[in-house]
Amino acid sequence: MSRLQRADDLAAPRNADDPGDAAELATLSPQGVGWFRFYFDDRRWEWSEQVQRLHGYEPGAVTPTTELVLSHKHPEDRDRVAAAIDAITHTRGALCSRHRIVDTGGVVRWVVVIGDQFLDSRGEAIGTHGFYLDVTPAHHSREATITARLGEIADKRAPIEHVKGMLMLVYDLDEKAAFNLLSWLSQKNNVKLRVLAEQIGVTLRSAAASAMVDRSIFDHALMTAQRRAD
Repeated sequence: MSRLQRADDLAAPRNADDPGDAAELATLSPQGVGWFRFYFDDRRWEWSEQVQRLHGYEPGAVTPTTELVLSHKHPEDRDRVAAAIDAITHTRGALCSRHRIVDTGGVVRWVVVIGDQFLDSRGEAIGTHGFYLDVTPAHHSREATITARLGEIADKRAPIEHVKGMLMLVYDLDEKAAFNLLSWLSQKNNVKLRVLAEQIGVTLRSAAASAMVDRSIFDHALMTAQRRAD
């Protein structure tokens, strides 16, 4: 299967079509994850409402540009991120990074950006899309409740816990951030949390068995798990 995705594969989060899962996801929905798109040719950006809020903006208050994106990078990380954006514009690669941003209120946040390429109707790579994950240590305040609720769902716990551990190792996340990422992917892709975790686990275990492990394999596994689960 190609590791590239169509331009419409990444959309705003959707609720699950199963009423029980929809209610559960409404309870578990994380606050520090949102999607982005970047088009190579005109350097046009799109941010979800969550990413706008992550940078300190009310939804619709700003149109993201490369200049605006870079203005929010921490001074110590700005040049590195600028170089990465310039590189993917020419190579048509995927944007993946771990760095700090500074929101409009001056608050510094650590984010992990995980991306993949996407294609136009002719099969040509026209941009990169993915998601921002806020991993600022003091950011997550609802995970005690989330973890307690997860413990009540015994038949779902094992695959989720296994994949959380994998994500913690691959992306250097803490347990709370790893679960936030999984539950956001579940909601966005309209796939039950346990089913999504099982599919990601199969893919990551297969990748880890390879003699040479490239982190882009894991990025791609997260970005495309919903298609295999379907």
